[in-house]
Amino acid sequence: MRFSELPTPVYVIDEDKLIKNLEILAGVQRRTGCKILLAQKAFSCYTFYPLISKYLSGTTSSGLYEARLAHEEMGGENHVYCPAYTESEFGEIVKICDFIVFNSVAQVKKFAPLAKGKSLGLRINPCFSTQRNPIYDPCAYGSRLGVTKEQFCGDVLSFLEGFHIHTLCEQGAEELCKTVEVFERDFGVYFKKIKWLNLGGGHHITKEGYDIPLLEREICRLQNKYGVQIYLEPGEAVALGAGYLCTKVLETVHNGIDIAILDTSAECHMPDVLEMPYRPPLKDAAEAGVKKYTYRLSSRTCLAGDVIGDYSFDKPLNCGDVLSFEDMAIYTMVKNNTFNGMPLPAIAKLKDGEYSLIKTFGYEDFKSRL
Repeated sequence: MRFSELPTPVYVIDEDKLIKNLEILAGVQRRTGCKILLAQKAFSCYTFYPLISKYLSGTTSSGLYEARLAHEEMGGENHVYCPAYTESEFGEIVKICDFIVFNSVAQVKKFAPLAKGKSLGLRINPCFSTQRNPIYDPCAYGSRLGVTKEQFCGDVLSFLEGFHIHTLCEQGAEELCKTVEVFERDFGVYFKKIKWLNLGGGHHITKEGYDIPLLEREICRLQNKYGVQIYLEPGEAVALGAGYLCTKVLETVHNGIDIAILDTSAECHMPDVLEMPYRPPLKDAAEAGVKKYTYRLSSRTCLAGDVIGDYSFDKPLNCGDVLSFEDMAIYTMVKNNTFNGMPLPAIAKLKDGEYSLIKTFGYEDFKSRL
């Protein structure tokens, strides 16, 4: 297909850019001996799992459904972590997962006897924050995620083979090293009693300027000092910059500022725009006022605040123009919704300059969720 033949709105995954990211991650694995997992909470477009499996060691999941998806579509090591497992789901989790990470000492004692033969871990809260936004800070005051030094009981070590931390969000190797220093200070006495350390996700490894040599030195240091297997589980780094959300201008209106109404929605199709908040880059556009024509880009939902942002263009926008938001593979398809009865965007693949549709959605996809 040509670009002009794609329906809108549509998520487009650029396979060549995805491969570029995977090659970077595979290089880290090869040079250090660590294992890198796809965090499905960021990217779960399983059409690409056979490709991803050629580069990474497996997946990590946040619950049963993600774990099932990985088991059915990708293979490799299947890891799972959940703040609290349910008895009704745990039996199936044990059958399909190789590594199971618990969130509390109580959960270990409750479920570990049911998970014989599996590699079990415990999530640790090092109580060391490296970011400012509390909604993305697992070490913030009142966090439910992980066990603190004061809550840890040495008697659970008989059940465990690993520790897990996850404190980063879109951050560099410098923040990881600072966190590991605190983690090692408080829990390092136990590291030689376990088999693996999972340093979680949030590593922006494939972002330009990321200090990969520093990351690799830290991985090798830990593995050599304690004889453990190091795991990383980035989600965003796997598909960073590898996706677009293409949308059509339906109408333009004016109320103090020129406004373009699109057939996509921040609320429905790119919720991080409102939640983080986050301003997605837009191809051939700039900040408001930089170029001659500035528009507020908004949605056709009835939510007054469903606004993507203000952008400027070289030419006026007209009905039928197609805009392409960039870096839209991550935390989009996994978080989208059908509020207001908004149709879900189609999903397409771009490879070697050719487009092909992966999936389209209709009324039944809206109805079946209700």
